[in-house]
Amino acid sequence: MIFDIREITTRKELRRFCRFPLRLYKNCPQYVPTLVFDEVNSIFDSPCMSYCKRKILIACNQKGQIVGRVVGMINPRANELYNYKRVRFGWFDVIEDFEVARALIDAIAAWGRSQGMDQIHGPLGYNTWYKQGMLVEGFENIPQFNCIYNYAYYPGFLEKLGFMKEVDWLQYIMPAKQPIPDKVERLNDVILKRYNLHLLKWKSPKDFKPYLDDFFKMYNRSFMAVYNFIPLTPEEIKANAGFYMKLITPSLSSFVMDENNQVVAFSICFPSLSKALQKARGYLFPFGWFHLLKAFLFYKDIDLMLNGAHPEWKGRGLSSIYHYKTNHTAIKRNLRWAVTNPQIESNHAIDVWKEYDTRLYMRRRCYIKNIDTKK
Repeated sequence: MIFDIREITTRKELRRFCRFPLRLYKNCPQYVPTLVFDEVNSIFDSPCMSYCKRKILIACNQKGQIVGRVVGMINPRANELYNYKRVRFGWFDVIEDFEVARALIDAIAAWGRSQGMDQIHGPLGYNTWYKQGMLVEGFENIPQFNCIYNYAYYPGFLEKLGFMKEVDWLQYIMPAKQPIPDKVERLNDVILKRYNLHLLKWKSPKDFKPYLDDFFKMYNRSFMAVYNFIPLTPEEIKANAGFYMKLITPSLSSFVMDENNQVVAFSICFPSLSKALQKARGYLFPFGWFHLLKAFLFYKDIDLMLNGAHPEWKGRGLSSIYHYKTNHTAIKRNLRWAVTNPQIESNHAIDVWKEYDTRLYMRRRCYIKNIDTKK
């Protein structure tokens, strides 16, 4: 195939970039589209751009049609924190043509080399809050709305280009209303009393607003031990809080408070929006908003999005508190399935799922390779 690589520099061009997957995955029943306007904003207007660099590329055939896309990113905060020189790649999608994939990745690697980088890895976003991890197992399943889906030929393309595994993330699926394990129920009561803890009582996101700053400070601290984690800046916290707080459902999310009413652990779950986004087909209008609202109000499946504990409370079994609450809610609401968010395979916190009837749902991989700096 004859094609050329072009750089995207305007919002108008970026909208075309973001519509490409809608055509690429048109006949794929597992693909979950991102809303086009949301993806444009997340790439173009990200608060990460106050310190990151990026390069947005597309591959076009002779008819001018997009046949591949990619975003290259350099995050100096990550490079400094972990003492490496890496360029990231993300938003990577390509037709089943290895040469197109090679040209896009090579172009990002060359740009990274020109900026002094000596490794390239991905798929990643600007920071840990974005979608990350190429799907390498579980192609038959529908992903969560905040996760990547890709065709099965993608990993082979990267491996042919010389990429190696950097890290894997695992996702599990389980019957949502299965009986609460005896160990979880027993620990829930014991730990609440032993440490004088309680669950925050709230009815709407507005009720949680006074605790937002406290929550994100704890979030930054609690995830510092997670591989490649990058703490959020105040600007990033503000942007993410405004979006995700609108999605938080009090009945599905738990915030464990100490005797001083400080957040010490948390669990955030969302109604599954994946099938609603499939029906929306990338757009809120004319009917996308209706499908999303319906999914948000009348749900049967949930996504276990995020959980953690303050570093000073690690190892005290606080996870049993929010697992008990979520499990109890699932039984009460007669829910069907729960899917965990991607968790690094070396994270021992995922051992809690051994108490439940689960199976592996998806495996995601971050790939890495050295850049030839002699070119």
